[in-house]
Amino acid sequence: MKVTKLCGHEPLTKYLTIAVVALQFLVAISLRSTPFFSLRFFLTAYLIGATSNQNLFLAIHEISHNLAFKSPLLNRYLAIFANLPIGLPYSAAFRPYHLEHHKYLGIDGIDTDLPTRFEAIFLQNVLGKAFFWYTFSPDVMCDGLIGSTFQIFFYAIRPMFVKAQPLTALHYLNILAQVIVDYLLVSTFGWKPLIYLIFSSFLAGSLHPCAGHFIAEHYILSYTTPSKTGDAAAVPFPDETFSYYGPLNILCYNVGYHNEHHDFPFIPWTRLPKLRDMAREFYEDLPCHKSWSLVIYDFILNDSGKGLWGRVKRPQGKRLQVE
Repeated sequence: MKVTKLCGHEPLTKYLTIAVVALQFLVAISLRSTPFFSLRFFLTAYLIGATSNQNLFLAIHEISHNLAFKSPLLNRYLAIFANLPIGLPYSAAFRPYHLEHHKYLGIDGIDTDLPTRFEAIFLQNVLGKAFFWYTFSPDVMCDGLIGSTFQIFFYAIRPMFVKAQPLTALHYLNILAQVIVDYLLVSTFGWKPLIYLIFSSFLAGSLHPCAGHFIAEHYILSYTTPSKTGDAAAVPFPDETFSYYGPLNILCYNVGYHNEHHDFPFIPWTRLPKLRDMAREFYEDLPCHKSWSLVIYDFILNDSGKGLWGRVKRPQGKRLQVE
């Protein structure tokens, strides 16, 4: 009963979303005369832009669970608003795919968070995983920086190939709002601000430390250990969802509390630490990550990890299997 009292919307989410959206547009406009190939542009895009857009990716994730407003419709509109500094429309499409990820975790052909067999086969070596990484982390640098550049691309196009969903009025509103804002930005201040926003989104899914959560959440990596005992073998299988309790959660809506989030997806980000404290005996000894940056390193370079095969997969109607 105490746990259910933690469920409900979090008013702070909308204020943070508005603040970060405003910050990104102000920074974008301030760079309108800055050359793209300059240290100022790149550092601003990486340090401020990528961090801010990663925050907005995760704001949209939070909002997709109706945790910003009591009204579902207001949550949909806020997600479209949060999408604006990302540069390309995706919030309306993200919600149904993400809710299916929760409901059908690990089920091949439905959970579009699972890499396809094509990706796993052709992107399994170090260069391939680096390429995958920069492509796939949007919540996320080279052989590394060059190769990793495309992780967002995979996350964006994979759902369309795995399980296409019909467009709704909300999808069209999302597209229309984004096109209008992008047009106004370019027509008023030139192309540089829009380039900054899109480049920030690209970097947010790359070798940015916060992007480590994309892999940390459900990939089985070689060094993942329980937070208390250090004995991974003591934890009952399956251990397919992993939490992270480090300081980067401050920037990422506590998405690191991922076991807690999957157990209770209607508890907002501000109350997930309370949930962990209340149910510590259930979470204390589960495998967890100590560092999102180490996750990126381990995923790309550690041969003892499983790479793209390191996911628990559940074919519908069949027993749990691991690849």
